[in-house]
Amino acid sequence: MSLENGLNALKQKRYAEAVQSLEDYCQYCQNSLGALSDHHSQEYSQAQAALVKAYSGNGENKKAIALCRKLENNPNSQVSNWAKKCLTTLTSKSTKTTPTKTTAKTVSKSRHKAGRVAQTGIRLAMKGIAGNLALASGVTISLLFGMVLVLALSLLLILNSNNPVTGLIIAVAITLIFNVAAFFISPWIMDLTQRWLYQTRWVTLADIQRYSPESAEVIERVCQEKNIKQPRLGIIDDQNPTAFTYGSLPNSARLVVSQGLFTYLDDDEIATVYAHELGHIVHWDFAVMTLAATLVQITYLIYSFARRISRGGGNSKGKDAAQTAAMVAYVFYIIGTYLVLYLSRTREYYADHFAAETTGNPNALSRALVKIAYGIVEEGQRAKEPSKLIEGTRSLGIYDHKAAASTGTAYRIASDSQKVGQVFLWDIFNPWGWWMELNSTHPLTGKRVRALTTYAEQMDLETEFDMATVVREGNQLSKKKLYGNFAVDIVLFNAQFIGSITGLMIASIVLSWTAQVTVLPSFMLFGFAVGTLIKTLVMYPDFKQSSKSDIFTLMCDPYASPLRGRPVKLQGELIGRADAGYKFGSDLKLQDRSGMIYTRYASRFGPIGNFLFGSSKVQNLIGSQVNVVGWFRRGIAPWLDLIQLESNNTTVNSYHRFWSLIVAVGAIILGFGLFFVL
Repeated sequence: MSLENGLNALKQKRYAEAVQSLEDYCQYCQNSLGALSDHHSQEYSQAQAALVKAYSGNGENKKAIALCRKLENNPNSQVSNWAKKCLTTLTSKSTKTTPTKTTAKTVSKSRHKAGRVAQTGIRLAMKGIAGNLALASGVTISLLFGMVLVLALSLLLILNSNNPVTGLIIAVAITLIFNVAAFFISPWIMDLTQRWLYQTRWVTLADIQRYSPESAEVIERVCQEKNIKQPRLGIIDDQNPTAFTYGSLPNSARLVVSQGLFTYLDDDEIATVYAHELGHIVHWDFAVMTLAATLVQITYLIYSFARRISRGGGNSKGKDAAQTAAMVAYVFYIIGTYLVLYLSRTREYYADHFAAETTGNPNALSRALVKIAYGIVEEGQRAKEPSKLIEGTRSLGIYDHKAAASTGTAYRIASDSQKVGQVFLWDIFNPWGWWMELNSTHPLTGKRVRALTTYAEQMDLETEFDMATVVREGNQLSKKKLYGNFAVDIVLFNAQFIGSITGLMIASIVLSWTAQVTVLPSFMLFGFAVGTLIKTLVMYPDFKQSSKSDIFTLMCDPYASPLRGRPVKLQGELIGRADAGYKFGSDLKLQDRSGMIYTRYASRFGPIGNFLFGSSKVQNLIGSQVNVVGWFRRGIAPWLDLIQLESNNTTVNSYHRFWSLIVAVGAIILGFGLFFVL
């Protein structure tokens, strides 16, 4: 990891090797030097300048430009002047192509791009795509207000206190005051947090124009048309592409993007991302979401208050009333949480819709979403640990990075949009997709792309992705298999509970023949054990019949399930840990010729064994070529439960089934002990 190796490779025009060596050296400097100001040391600046040349020689012109723009801000005037001159040269020969990487397969530079309309501001229908935004916001807020009101009134009926309402009123008042204060102060708190965590630098509209001329035009035009103040514009020097907005009111909004957005996206695509974020500002999204979240917090506060009263002293009538109120409050809290998530997803659809209307270019936003996923995957393959920026801004960002693996992998290797669309089958047609989306702040990517494709069709444009073929293929899928498996999976998820209830029912029958009351807990344990065994056998089927596959093929399986494990064999390279910021993580990232997937390790010694494996063995495995056997699963993000991992000189066994079987056997032994001993 020496600077000399990278410079020698650059002199000999071994550009790919130079990029890798210089990137490793720069990353080492960032990790070891600590303070950002120390990064401007002479050797570090020399390495970055050499990396610009290596990027350019390796055909990664957009990365060279992005790094050059960063070096323009270097306090060393010599470095800054060199960067400005170099930037002029790079910009003149820059071509608008998809960024390429030195990986097993590169993104096709000849992928056709669908067009756009000449005018902007076209009205687009959203029927069948998302509910009415004003209605969704009004209904959600009204329901949450109603829940809070009903719960407050129910607490007024609690008589088991000298002043049962005072504590609640004070608690709610404090919550409201705190949230109102936080609402107006939060932009400045977020500013400090952004600068501390991600070194956000604030830029002018002229700076944005240098990066993306169309984005600057969109920002200026939208602010004029909507009569809002231009948001404060920020850039984070991170190559993971993302964008997000925060603030309290439209005139105090902040719009922040990462450097990776300019690296991976073309000018028109960047503009649609800015338009999407401006849509959040125009629609007052952060204000509405803050109000909704406050009402959910009050609902939970009422639950806690009533629960505390139900456990206190006093007459049983008051305690029963408080217990009932607590139960209802908790149900309302759960409902409120899902209402807020639904509102968040609806607002994402409307921000996409706003971007399509504002730019007249829904195809560019479709490409942007897919390229962002691609960029996240690419950067994930280059980093040994996941990005803290992507993890930390998951709910704020334009894209849920958990959903990036399948879409980014498809874009990485596919030469046409139809192949990219194959991974959307799961998003659109698998009922697990709908179920998982309920717990997400963002719609699934396939659904967003389908909505944007609808807008393109309304504009009589050629569509970027052939979603008509995807929908046609989806309609030909076996609905019986999709929904039958889903229904069975839901039952299996609750197998232990169902087994326990069944055991209790059988025990009640047996109890009529014998006076031995221990049959009740014994048979409940037997039922629990049977449920555990059945669930384990389905989740972890016989892996001896596992077949060879690749990551892209697995991600295109529309029938994939988070519960039913599919035994597979994969061959690839371990490229880093899966846990952001956790240096002792035992889960790993596996990359093969077609993509990347997270692998989960389970020690036979439980969490302690996982920690020891992560702290003592994982670092030595990173970079190894391995053969892996595991159970493939897919939720919003796909993953692999490891069975065995083999490198040249190491074999690692994982024990996902082990503890389930131990629990089942333990329940059986305990059940027999209660039945015969007691």
